[in-house]
Amino acid sequence: MAALNDEQVMLRDMAREWADKESPTTAFRKLRDAAPAKGFDPEAWSTIGQMGWAGVVIPEEFGGSAFGYLSLGLVVEQLGRNLAVSPLSSTAVAATAIAMGGVDAAKSEWLPKLASGEAVATLAIDEGPIHDGKVTTSASGSTISGTKKFVAEGDGADVFVVSATDGLYLVAKGDGVTVSTRKMADSRSHADVIFSDALGQKLGGTDLTQAIVDRATAVTTAEMLGMAESAFEQTLDYLKQRVQFGQVLSTFQALQHRMAKMKTELELMRSAVEGALEAIDAGRSDVDQAVSLAKATANDTLRLVSREMVQLHGGVGMTDEYDAGLYLKRAATLETMWGTASYHRDRFAKLNGY
Repeated sequence: MAALNDEQVMLRDMAREWADKESPTTAFRKLRDAAPAKGFDPEAWSTIGQMGWAGVVIPEEFGGSAFGYLSLGLVVEQLGRNLAVSPLSSTAVAATAIAMGGVDAAKSEWLPKLASGEAVATLAIDEGPIHDGKVTTSASGSTISGTKKFVAEGDGADVFVVSATDGLYLVAKGDGVTVSTRKMADSRSHADVIFSDALGQKLGGTDLTQAIVDRATAVTTAEMLGMAESAFEQTLDYLKQRVQFGQVLSTFQALQHRMAKMKTELELMRSAVEGALEAIDAGRSDVDQAVSLAKATANDTLRLVSREMVQLHGGVGMTDEYDAGLYLKRAATLETMWGTASYHRDRFAKLNGY
């Protein structure tokens, strides 16, 4: 478990309090049923910007706080606990791409807007349903052409960080950019985006692409950690109050073993996730390994906990009245985002020479 400083503890607690009061799972249900065009609540996003969370990884000179990725992960984790719908993760990582890129004009134009919550940014990387690193999108001079699939927060994004065969490009929404909404099980914003000779600015080469993908992966594991912790807590609370055969379910030894197994896996998951975020902040040479370890662990653990949540709730776990199904559906989406467990185990092995 990471050793947090006073500012990080305050940030984590503030995020948890806001998420519990302003964005519980009931808020997600309302948003799901309303199905807004952008896929999120603009008012809530504006509030997140005002609280400074959108600028956690943005340099101070552009309106951010430069608190780092561990701090961002703490906020994302708390939002993940309640399935809060927000473009925070995608915007923060895209902002990092802009900040790390070599285009000063792009930094001045976009970073202050992203830090304040005035604008939304996202990554347009994958070209198929599975993250495999293959890119065919091409750049010709200052124009980009290609199709990106399953772009998270693509419906409401004002600017895209797009991967091409020779690196990353910044493309604003407008001429040459066509966004088509995809309906997914988790009821979040996912879009196919077609770039047809869209005007772009080159941020960096393929090394920057991988660095940004690693950061996006690490932030995703933070959301998964929050979800797994909440799913575990809700399941435990249910077992403590549900009576069957004249006994509270939590007194059955077989169920105690299953809960103990999940708790152990959750502790391992937290260690791996926070380790990856700390590696990014420290600029360590093994960030890629730390990230793959975190994602493989997070995939396995959230898969276990979300499915056990449904199983241990019994029949009601299959109904929309209970939240179990909401966690299961979001978990299934995040498991494939930025690479499956098998993908990252294979990558980890290759990074270590196997």
